[in-house]
Amino acid sequence: MEVFIHSVLALSFECANRAWFLVMWLVHTFLALTNLVVLTSSAPPGFPSSGNGLWYTAPGKVWSKDYLPVGNGYLGAMLPGGTTTETTQLNIESLWSGGPFEDPSYNGGNKQPSEQAEMARAMQQIRQTIFQSPIGDIDNIEELATDAGAYGSFAGAGYLVSNVQATGAISNYARWLDMEQGLARTIWTQGKNTFLRTTFCSHANKACFEHLTTTSAPRTNTSLPGLSYAFSSTTEIGLPAPNITCVGSDTLSVRGHVTTPTSGMLYELLFRIVVPWSTDSHAIQCIQYPVPFGSPPNATVQVKGNGAREAWITWVGNTDYSIEAGDEAHQFSFRGNDPHEGLVTLLSSSSSKPTFQTVLEEHISSYRALLHDPFTLDLGQKPDLSVPTNKLLSQYRIDEGNAYLEWLTFSFGRYLLASSAPGTLPANLQGIWADGWANPWGAVYHSNINIQMNYWSAEMTNLDVSQSLFNYFEKTWVPRGEYTARVLYNISRGWVTHNEMNIFGHTGMKALGNSAQWANYPEANVWMMIHIWDHFDYTGDVAWWRAQGWPLLKGAAQFHLDKLIPDLHFNDSTLVVNPCNSPEQAPITLGCAHAQQMIWQLFNAVEKGFAASGDPDTAFLEEVRTKRAQMDKGLHIGSWGQLQEWKVEKDSPTDTHRHLSHLIGLYPGYAIASYDPSLQMSGSGRNQSRDEILKAASISLLHRGNGTGSDADSGWEKAWRAAAWAQLGDTDMFYHELTYCLFENFGPNLFSLYNPFDPNPIFQIDANLAYPGAVMNAIIQAPDVPSFDTPLTVTLLPTLPEQWSKGSIKGARLRAGVRLDMDWSEGKPNTATFKVDKSVRESRNVRVVYNAKVVGSFVTGSGVIKSFSSF
Repeated sequence: MEVFIHSVLALSFECANRAWFLVMWLVHTFLALTNLVVLTSSAPPGFPSSGNGLWYTAPGKVWSKDYLPVGNGYLGAMLPGGTTTETTQLNIESLWSGGPFEDPSYNGGNKQPSEQAEMARAMQQIRQTIFQSPIGDIDNIEELATDAGAYGSFAGAGYLVSNVQATGAISNYARWLDMEQGLARTIWTQGKNTFLRTTFCSHANKACFEHLTTTSAPRTNTSLPGLSYAFSSTTEIGLPAPNITCVGSDTLSVRGHVTTPTSGMLYELLFRIVVPWSTDSHAIQCIQYPVPFGSPPNATVQVKGNGAREAWITWVGNTDYSIEAGDEAHQFSFRGNDPHEGLVTLLSSSSSKPTFQTVLEEHISSYRALLHDPFTLDLGQKPDLSVPTNKLLSQYRIDEGNAYLEWLTFSFGRYLLASSAPGTLPANLQGIWADGWANPWGAVYHSNINIQMNYWSAEMTNLDVSQSLFNYFEKTWVPRGEYTARVLYNISRGWVTHNEMNIFGHTGMKALGNSAQWANYPEANVWMMIHIWDHFDYTGDVAWWRAQGWPLLKGAAQFHLDKLIPDLHFNDSTLVVNPCNSPEQAPITLGCAHAQQMIWQLFNAVEKGFAASGDPDTAFLEEVRTKRAQMDKGLHIGSWGQLQEWKVEKDSPTDTHRHLSHLIGLYPGYAIASYDPSLQMSGSGRNQSRDEILKAASISLLHRGNGTGSDADSGWEKAWRAAAWAQLGDTDMFYHELTYCLFENFGPNLFSLYNPFDPNPIFQIDANLAYPGAVMNAIIQAPDVPSFDTPLTVTLLPTLPEQWSKGSIKGARLRAGVRLDMDWSEGKPNTATFKVDKSVRESRNVRVVYNAKVVGSFVTGSGVIKSFSSF
């Protein structure tokens, strides 16, 4: 009987609720006649029949473990799934403390122009000391760093409190996140009424919506009870109380400043309530409450039911931040216009739709076009609609796994990226969701693994969300990064930034005691230019490449051309970086493997992308070729067989540090994965074979541990290890790390948690977003290559665990503008079809490999289609 009910409701919701009221009446009638109840031990009515969602039988309590996220890139919201009271925590993507809004003299953590000569002398002395040191390092480089000043933090934007004036016992409760349609829903029965609350943030409208409807048992009242909507900042710890005022009878305005009630960044939220079927023209009333003298105004909106069967509230929000004002022409103010007029227009457009159904359909259409239509993955999972997500996770075991929960986690990662990245700013350390005025690590943009990890799956899973990331580089890193290059490094070409960035162009080296291991990271721009190159390599978008991609890449390469210097420690005629830190490791030394591998890859991207750029600067290209040939390639095998992290051997077999920095060329880079001894011999070292390099990498990876060292217990380090083991072709180790990551560091709401055993753990989104990348690397591998003359090798199912022995993938993107559809069974491909974009003009050789054997090849060209079925 229950199966029938679920089938009817699932069909109804999949059709975007066209027959919602009729179906709910039928369900009530059916239950009344058969004396049944909807059991909480099965997925709620309307839950996706595909199983693509998270569901729970009780409201959430802890923000980071229980609440469910919705977002559209511009706005985010976290929902506990309350009943008569729902407290929705809100976010605006650009709501930050600090920066020039708080301190007009803020200069991005940089030195003053008058200090340039002094910095040049200090840099020269540091380099000389390192070169002359018997152990090739130095104690500190504090003189290069600068106090962070008003660095700031991403801040929460308060709470929307929605009340339903219903009484009586609550039964048949469930809440869920529908990842087929991008909706969060809560359903419950109270008295003779059943309520359904639906919340989503629509990218199509740049607005969020909360819709409430009710149905009743036959021959009883079907109208909503009284409702009220209010805003609260008291539970958003640290956020000053804003002005809350009525704008007409149906609209609430919230205006405040993030630092004090009168200073810092200005933000505004507008909320409008719609009750379309009410018989009372005064059904909605905005009431301005009296407040104590000197307190900010406060208001609430009250709604009378009076025959209405549905009501919804629309909200929009923004700040006076402008990414366009982050350059010298605007005095690096980042200050834009008061957001009010723009929000009024946006709210009017979003709340003037003829029906809620119109808004819902617009949202679902744009959501599916972004997330589902271009790409699908099937791991052979069997949806379990009888067990809530939190119990599925509690039953999960390392190595044993669960294909359904793993597929859900993959889907959830893409959902989070699609919900947090397509706005003006890229996904930060918590995507777009943060609670409180100050957040762990400021919820910033860490660029020595974390922001990169956020976008690992974007290109390969055909998720078009990276433009805000590229705009962020161009408009916040480059303008001040050119100044940093000049004043801190005495380099007049190109631009640079360091490890931690805010939204205000913080490009200096951040001081916090002897902070070199955190802050000495001028290779931040190099790693992010890998994403720039990859976007062009995957899409072949020449217009974008010429307008934005190439200028960014060239500027980063110019800086590092001038920063590489001859190695006067080994005197082996190579060029090295000095000083350098392998990210978040203490030694300040020369020739760090991480930096050398990445700069080599950067120079390769310059050569590969030069012809398409239209740049006539052939002297620049020749300089890149010359210095690339001279530079140390960052690949040295040490005394215990490891791949060295530093050119001067300092590796310890017991170092289980969270970062795998010296293995960046294994994953996500290719200096190791596509190692070519004819191109990558360094100095006077012997010409190591590819097998030797890969073996050394595997030894280093094994000794690095499982991602739970004494220094951390986070999910991202485990996801990185899983992807690296996949690249090495070790299925057992890949799946062990992947299952350990999910088992150890994911909460009941599938958020990845930094300190998972804390009662109120820290949310870090990077493991959520890295997880799909690691999964993809077990299904398809197509690492980059140094030159277009080198065939692109696509390896199918390189490390497929037996738990995923049957499945399919559609719409996966590969390099050279190639798309792949593939299905497999019994762990072996059945068919693999490669389709080359019609826009592709270049001819590149592609080899297809399965089970260590070349099973075929083809040459790319406009619209080429090649299928393989013999494996």
